[in-house]
Amino acid sequence: MHGPASISPQVRRLATAGLVVGVFLAALEASVVATAMPSVIHELGGERLYALPFAVYLLFSTVSSPLWGRASDLVGRRRLYLAGVVIFLLGSGLCGLSASMSGLIGARALQGLGAGALLPLTLTIIGELYSLAERSRVQSMISGVWGISGLLGPLLGGWLTETLSWRWTFYASLPFGLAALLLALRFLPETGQPRAARLDWPGAALFTLGSGLVVWGLEQRQWVLVILGTLTLGGAVMLERRHPDPLLPMRALRQRLPRVAFAGNLLGGAAYFGVIAYLPLYAQGVSGGGATSAGLILTPMLVGWTLTAIVTARLVKTVPLPRIAQMGFTVLVVMFAALIFAVHAPLWVTSVLGFAVGTGMGFAMLSLLLAAQDSSPREDLGAVTSGVLFARQMGGALGVALMALLIGPAAIQAGGPELAEGLRRAYMLALGLVTVALLLSLSLRAGARSVGNQGTPATPVIPD
Repeated sequence: MHGPASISPQVRRLATAGLVVGVFLAALEASVVATAMPSVIHELGGERLYALPFAVYLLFSTVSSPLWGRASDLVGRRRLYLAGVVIFLLGSGLCGLSASMSGLIGARALQGLGAGALLPLTLTIIGELYSLAERSRVQSMISGVWGISGLLGPLLGGWLTETLSWRWTFYASLPFGLAALLLALRFLPETGQPRAARLDWPGAALFTLGSGLVVWGLEQRQWVLVILGTLTLGGAVMLERRHPDPLLPMRALRQRLPRVAFAGNLLGGAAYFGVIAYLPLYAQGVSGGGATSAGLILTPMLVGWTLTAIVTARLVKTVPLPRIAQMGFTVLVVMFAALIFAVHAPLWVTSVLGFAVGTGMGFAMLSLLLAAQDSSPREDLGAVTSGVLFARQMGGALGVALMALLIGPAAIQAGGPELAEGLRRAYMLALGLVTVALLLSLSLRAGARSVGNQGTPATPVIPD
């Protein structure tokens, strides 16, 4: 294993540059593609399948992330990171070449599988390359990458779609991915000490199958599939409780704070990612803008989340973590309530409200994650961190499918007032989800310590 002192500063800087480019790759993909989807369904058809490219990507990246992390304990971080980048690039290329919605959905699944490796392995490798004192500087750099991608990604996606083709929103990630791959091949050292561990293949398979059945059943309004998927997810949880190395941190979830953090991220992720998938439709189908307008409406939400996450990382030194989470969910409740009455408002109004939604997510998600980390023993820290991120992404996959059910393919195709009313129903669902999350956060002890009152603060994790 390579420690921070055993690697030359120049090699470490270049290796870190490769990791940062890899994070930029994943962040750019998340913000670029959403602006292209209205153009995709216009060319390929498949309005009834509109949600699946989002949901499948989130689903596969979510379920695979803990497996990538656990597998890196067995065979090392470097080779799996390289494998993840290659799989992601292959999926991106196939997305751009897709001739049908079913082909695009399959390519997005492959792309999501590769994306599941990028963020968790990057955070793990950085934790091994840098001392605790140096890590906050690197984390700030990565947070800045998310901010830049949130600012540029939607605009780039809209510009590429209007000037070239929606296919170039997928091809745009290829040069960044190749740069990350070359830097990692040349400079990234092997880190970590391989140890005995069991990959939770049965749990991953059941979670993937159950979630896939629920998402597909909601999308196609096949309630038998929804029920079957829910039962499969229940079986996955029962299996997790008995597995020695479960996909989810079952031991930690017996405690209130990690349990609330898990539930809050699940509900918040469903509300946020569900809405963000359909805002480009609002920009084009209700407000009458083009793909660039779709990019402009997404940018404030992504930038708001990133900026507030950076502020939260400083605020946690003096303010109790539950208070910050409660403040974030309060902002989300107010903003989603406002969006319900703004479905016919000008585009700039939705953009302003979207920025506020992003700030609420920045406050709530990071503070809950840090609170869960603080309440967990050191040996469970990795499992708890990946579990909270898992919940957020899984919530996103389910939220996209639920909102597709509420909006309906007819409204997506018709646009105009019919689409606006469908979005109103989606906002109402998002309001209900974050209201439940707020009530759960209020159950946390108000006097919980801030990070600044502890001996060793947990390392902030950026939004994904």
